[in-house]
Amino acid sequence: MEAGGKTLIELKHIDKVFEDGEQLMDDLNLEIKQGEFVTLLGPSGCGKTTILRMLGGFDRPTRGEILLNGQDITNIPPNKRPINTVFQKYALFPHLNVYDNIAFGLKLKNLDKKTQDEKVKKALEMVDLEGFEKRSIDTLSGGQQQRIAIARAVVNEPDVLLLDESLSALDAKMRKEMQIELKEMHKKLGITFIFVTHDQEEALTMSDKIVVMSDGEIQQIGTPEEIYNEPKNLFVADFIGESNIFKGKMVGKLQASFGGAVFDCVDDIAQGTVIDAIVRPEDVQIVPENQGKIKGKVLSCDFKGTFYIVAIETDKAEIEAHSLKNFALGEKVGINIDPDMIHIIPYDSSINHYDGEVVGVSEDDVIVQFADFSLTVSASKLFGDKKVEPGTKVVGSFVPEDADLSDDAEAGVVAGNIVSFIYIDNAYRYVVRSEVNEEDYLVCDEYLWNQGDRVSVLIPEDKWSFEIVGRDE
Repeated sequence: MEAGGKTLIELKHIDKVFEDGEQLMDDLNLEIKQGEFVTLLGPSGCGKTTILRMLGGFDRPTRGEILLNGQDITNIPPNKRPINTVFQKYALFPHLNVYDNIAFGLKLKNLDKKTQDEKVKKALEMVDLEGFEKRSIDTLSGGQQQRIAIARAVVNEPDVLLLDESLSALDAKMRKEMQIELKEMHKKLGITFIFVTHDQEEALTMSDKIVVMSDGEIQQIGTPEEIYNEPKNLFVADFIGESNIFKGKMVGKLQASFGGAVFDCVDDIAQGTVIDAIVRPEDVQIVPENQGKIKGKVLSCDFKGTFYIVAIETDKAEIEAHSLKNFALGEKVGINIDPDMIHIIPYDSSINHYDGEVVGVSEDDVIVQFADFSLTVSASKLFGDKKVEPGTKVVGSFVPEDADLSDDAEAGVVAGNIVSFIYIDNAYRYVVRSEVNEEDYLVCDEYLWNQGDRVSVLIPEDKWSFEIVGRDE
């Protein structure tokens, strides 16, 4: 059946809370069409394998429904579902030969020997391993074992095949070959494939549809072309391939100012909007210095086999370009970007808004209690002539550029760990997750920190803004 037909699988209002109280998913919804090759893509811990386990029946949502062809299968055990799984480590039986591994499920169904033989033969043909029936598992290469695991899954003729990072154990060459073979198997079988990976190239190569995930949330769903060329947010832009990201502003009809120049673009966003402009390295044109809208000098030029990765320093940013030409270090160059190679999304710093409550007032000092910390500020400077008293509800906010990071956990208003970062213009935009309440803080810093680093967030008092939103009755 052609992909994109009727809906086969629905995940409706899925919550997942673990035994330790950590909530991974909150009201997650997803539809998968019959015959699609769908890839769940994201970093470790984003929830993609949890979704696969719930689909396979090995885990259950805390709340919500999983529907297959409109029927609720949320509480149906794995062996009662028309869904088979190929695990990351294949889970083959080492004491059984290839035939018996593949026929294992058929024997449980008490099928006669002739039917078993026919189905095993057909499954081996599907994975191009005809004649391997009597081979021992430990004599097979990693790629061959992967194919046997797939044959064992498809021999039961499931409606859905789940693949949990099933190419990760292969070397690079075999991995690329198996990507092509898996796509061909999908076409032959005509069933729904749901594949989990953190490898962006793998997802782009094989999928009909990609579901990009982060922190238990779906960031974007689309075709490989849509995900790559039209990312909906900075996480997707940064996670899928390489990107140059510039903070800028719309200065006219289809005109964006970023990187020290004004560029024509195709995204019709209102004039005056602060934006992030996303440009892929392969779309950056390196031209003679006097012909470029932006001028800079070459910092590095590294050969990658089929192209050079060129880092160019400008007055406003460091820009990466891919080029077939080699450039000398220090060489002065110009940069141009065609309008349809610029993807614009509105800049959003709303993450740095936090609910608080005034818990103390003395002379001109006001103590505001937030979820993670308390803050003493000047009433006259930050609230003006507005009356504040204990019980006043406020929203405190700051822009990422006004905050800094420190490796001294006691130096800032809140301590936490860096969970992600993106390089924009000539600085890094970090997401710091607090240790106590797991609130996120967006901070821009020119220095490079590592993901997982424990840091504190410093926000000067005069960089805070407060809005009174109510009072306790």
